[in-house]
Amino acid sequence: MTALAPWRPFAELTALHNEIDELFTRFFGEEDRWWVRPFERPLVPAVESFVRGDEYVIRADLPGVDPQDVEVSVEGDRLTIRGERKEAREGNGSTRLYREVRYGRFERSLLLPSGVDTDSVRASYHNGVLEITMKAPRELASKRVPITIH
Repeated sequence: MTALAPWRPFAELTALHNEIDELFTRFFGEEDRWWVRPFERPLVPAVESFVRGDEYVIRADLPGVDPQDVEVSVEGDRLTIRGERKEAREGNGSTRLYREVRYGRFERSLLLPSGVDTDSVRASYHNGVLEITMKAPRELASKRVPITIH
């Protein structure tokens, strides 16, 4: 005679969760398990780079970051942006109900294209966006390519 066992639906969900974690680990690797707690990832500012006229431009989104807490440095062909977004404490007795915003120190390094003039680097900050500009080499300038129609 077989004994009756209670059904534990959450045990089945836990097994499924573990299988999905294993799948992600095999695909993405073990070193960065951001999918387990996505809002506990370190603060990494989003960046873009482009050529505007004869300048190479890098923009970094730094909303809520005081520009006094940001440092830009160039070493060889690497540009590094370091800083910190400090958590603002609301008055006494406030309770946080939900948070997706990340706080803390950050560092982002970018490899610069060869030929940029690192002596001409300038940085400005406006509306939460850090813009870094430098003289671009002629090879980076955009040029129009004619299309041959057959």
